[in-house]
Amino acid sequence: MREFEGRTAVVTGGASGIGRAVGARLARAGMHVVLADVEEAALQETARALASESTASGSVTGVHCDVIQYESVAELARRAVEMHGKVHVLCNNAGIGAHEDVPLWDLPLSDWGWTFAVNIWGVIHGLRAFVPGMLAHGEPGHVVNTSSGNGGLMLVPSTPIYSASKAAVSSITETLHLQFVLQKAQLRASVLYPGPYVVSSKIFDSRRNRPREFAREVPQATEAVTLDTMRGWAEQAGREFQTTSPEEVAEQLFEGLQQDRFFIRSGTPEGDEQIRRRVENVLQGRNPVPDSMW
Repeated sequence: MREFEGRTAVVTGGASGIGRAVGARLARAGMHVVLADVEEAALQETARALASESTASGSVTGVHCDVIQYESVAELARRAVEMHGKVHVLCNNAGIGAHEDVPLWDLPLSDWGWTFAVNIWGVIHGLRAFVPGMLAHGEPGHVVNTSSGNGGLMLVPSTPIYSASKAAVSSITETLHLQFVLQKAQLRASVLYPGPYVVSSKIFDSRRNRPREFAREVPQATEAVTLDTMRGWAEQAGREFQTTSPEEVAEQLFEGLQQDRFFIRSGTPEGDEQIRRRVENVLQGRNPVPDSMW
């Protein structure tokens, strides 16, 4: 995309973290931004704060939305079009991380269900609700789906549910990109890999929004992992613990939109080497081996 001023963007998971930062960046570019989130109070507070910072040509609105429910996402699409006529940028960003405290085969089914409902079905619902209309209006536009280096590019063996969900997002987005190209559509698709380090966001506190229908069948076996927990692990291993801010990710996303890039990521030499090793394992038929997290 080259033109942003006066166009419309919808960002799910927009009340905090990456979603909030992306909304702020797009608003500064002059876009009308519709933020969506399941946390109503935080969403409206964010929308008010960002509206005061947006340019004269842009605006920021908050619309309550639960991406688990297709009807809720369809209503979000209806509201966005009602307010602004057309949607040009869709950021399927809402995501959660369940606390994966036991081996894969012992993980509660509710953890799988909840994670997939948000991280995979949330993306599918967004595509189904928005893409037909974005194709129909015929103007240049962009769909960005938030994946993760964990699952989308390589694997962290201690987070099988999250990794699987983000691998699915990467696969879905690449297929979307190829179908847009084959149809010679004005739309482009991108997959966002936030980083290069752990993003300092509220995803480690996802349980605050866990629905009753996905209540955990068994108590957690260990304390929830937080940024402080990870920092402690790194210090014990004698390593520096670095984080990436949501604002850095938002800037990477905006640059990706400007350059029509499919892969939106910022790597490190160590991370690039892990990806390279994984590809070489496939090409040479080598069995994967665990990497040290620190």
